[in-house]
Amino acid sequence: MILRIWVAAVFAALAFVTTAAAVAAPPPVLARAFIVENPATGEVLAQHGAWARVPIASITKLMTVLVALDHARWQDVVRVRADAAAVGESTVHLRAGERIRVGDLVKAALIQSANDAAVALADYVGHGDRSAFVAMMNAKARELGLERTHFIRPDGLDVRGHYSTASDVTALAQAAMRNPRIRAVVRLRTDSIEGGRRLHTWNDLLGVFKGLYGVKTGHTGTAGWCEVAAVRRNGVTLYTTVLGSPTRSQRNTDLAALLRWGISRYRSVWVVPRGRVYFEASVGYGKDPVPIVAARQVARAVRIDKPLVERIVASTALELPVERGQRVGEVRVYSGRRLVARQPLIAERSVAKPGFGGRIGFYAGRTLTHVGDWFS
Repeated sequence: MILRIWVAAVFAALAFVTTAAAVAAPPPVLARAFIVENPATGEVLAQHGAWARVPIASITKLMTVLVALDHARWQDVVRVRADAAAVGESTVHLRAGERIRVGDLVKAALIQSANDAAVALADYVGHGDRSAFVAMMNAKARELGLERTHFIRPDGLDVRGHYSTASDVTALAQAAMRNPRIRAVVRLRTDSIEGGRRLHTWNDLLGVFKGLYGVKTGHTGTAGWCEVAAVRRNGVTLYTTVLGSPTRSQRNTDLAALLRWGISRYRSVWVVPRGRVYFEASVGYGKDPVPIVAARQVARAVRIDKPLVERIVASTALELPVERGQRVGEVRVYSGRRLVARQPLIAERSVAKPGFGGRIGFYAGRTLTHVGDWFS
């Protein structure tokens, strides 16, 4: 016999969360567009204008570096061309003819958002043809499914036709963070590279906001103040992108508020607790039923605004003998429609099968009981 049970309930560990907190709206944000996303589930917790095409400034350099590392090695040496050295605004003052490693250019582009470093990488990988490198950037965007993104420059400076969206930027950041080199660089506040150059990040929340470990800022007159950030706290990772804030301080304020709000949507709970008896399976022959438990406990960070639902699929009657640890079914836990955990259900203790004499005695006793019931 198979038992299928739906149990819809918020776990006790979430009971302290008030209804008001569970349905709290995201904070007000003075940006052109924003999005808060859980990369593990693909859930968008909040957004405004997340699919609108807008300039993204130096966040572009995430794609520049991603493409460069697809085609160049960390220790490759780049000879800086005059056009790269001449790029203005945020730079590390590269000199025409200077030789510098790809790894140092990556650090300069990501930590200090150096435009000259980004162009030097593009020149090197594109063999002096910047338009060829930009074509590679756009091809990579298509490969990543960034359908509302188009690049014109490798540095992200303002130019017509260079745009992305908050949603696409978030996906780009997630792809970039899968590269261990990029992941290691974007969490640095400072570093040193060739030529005695000291790099300093533009990411004001790095090292200040607990759990934040990247990824990239940007600013131009047209794009405003932008940032895509990754935070890991309380068992959950969130990506938040803010594009087009009016000031640097407003960007930081709004981003921190969105990150705090996003994290507050989750609690870490034992979705499959230790020692819980899910049901007792009968084994016959007058023996006590066998407690059925999960093979191991499981903790997950789950949304506070979605009830957790259990589905148990298991045999309710077992054939003897039963061995301790024998699998008899499965428990599945859902948050809304999303499966968050599944564990085998096992027998908590062993039960031996009675011998021939024991079985005869059981059936004889049951027959006598039935006869007595009939006469009474």
